[in-house]
Amino acid sequence: MDIREIYHRLKNEVAKFGVIGLIAYVIDVGIFNALLHTVLSTKPLTAKAISAVFATTFAYFGNRFWTFRNRARTSYRREYTLFFVFNALAMCIQLACLGISHYGFGFTSPLADNISGNGVGLVLSTVFRFWSYRKWVFLESDADPENSAGTK
Repeated sequence: MDIREIYHRLKNEVAKFGVIGLIAYVIDVGIFNALLHTVLSTKPLTAKAISAVFATTFAYFGNRFWTFRNRARTSYRREYTLFFVFNALAMCIQLACLGISHYGFGFTSPLADNISGNGVGLVLSTVFRFWSYRKWVFLESDADPENSAGTK
């Protein structure tokens, strides 16, 4: 595979990953607000946990069957578990950015919290998600003729 093919494949994966992420974000915010304004009005953490599970499940299947569809298939249990683990780690990245800004640097305004948590934190966590999914969740396929020639 030459550099142009690698670039083209990576560009396509990044674009599809972005689309899936945007839809998952809308699902997360939509379900969270629907629950928060109805049956879970006094339980925002429960509402957020439920919305995150739905959004993450959508993101897993969207990435498995669209973004990374040309990659090797492993068990759903393995992929889904790793997907959730890496999402949890990515959430920690966002929380760390927010915590450092808010408590470490003393930037306590709502604008500063949004910039650090939903700006810087979101960018860093998204890069981490994409990298970790490509590296550990959705593995490279051995079906690539160039990689499997004469290796059996």
